[in-house]
Amino acid sequence: MASVTKPPLRILCVHGYRQNSSSFREKTGALRKLLKKQVELVYVNAPHRVVQVCSAGDGSESGPASGAGEDSRGWWFSDSQARSFSAQQRCLDSLGLDESVAAVRDAVKELGPFDGVLGFSQGAALVAMLCSLHRRRSEPHLAFRFAILVAGFRSACEGHQGFYDSPLSIPSLHVFGLDDRVISDTMSRELLPTFLDPQVMTHPGGHFVPAASAHRQTYKDFLSRFQ
Repeated sequence: MASVTKPPLRILCVHGYRQNSSSFREKTGALRKLLKKQVELVYVNAPHRVVQVCSAGDGSESGPASGAGEDSRGWWFSDSQARSFSAQQRCLDSLGLDESVAAVRDAVKELGPFDGVLGFSQGAALVAMLCSLHRRRSEPHLAFRFAILVAGFRSACEGHQGFYDSPLSIPSLHVFGLDDRVISDTMSRELLPTFLDPQVMTHPGGHFVPAASAHRQTYKDFLSRFQ
């Protein structure tokens, strides 16, 4: 009897700050190759353009490593006047989050349906917020079955703290580097209590989406729960 080929899981990919959908697609090429026929990765662009100002250690994917060229984008700004973002910056409110939620909602309507969502850095922080909005039934279209958060963190913005008031039941895989100098592993661990029974995969490297052969089984085991 011939085996039945399972369709790939469709995953919406949410890039980091100072990246865009195209640059993030390039940076996750190794992940697509690693998982091959198990997933189909679809990329969404943040609505806000970011002025290119390089500053080390600002908690963003700044500088040449972002790969975004002149089309750097972000999901929200922690400094509304300067239109800049730092994961470490404490602020009362942010600028641009509502537009970003709308952009993801539109992408789901136009490109979906999706089985899951994957976010990187600021994109991973946004994914946690999107999952919270869906739990509150504020965003019924964002009905993902699972979430993968790479180098995620809790927003330091006071206006965002309501996203973390109740644990989320969505199955989640949290991936972070022990030598990440942009979003420390401590910051990523602070996001874990936001989810019920979070699964964790660490790697010895820095600020990137790991896709070495050593990581294949963890990804596959997590994803196989939804196929």
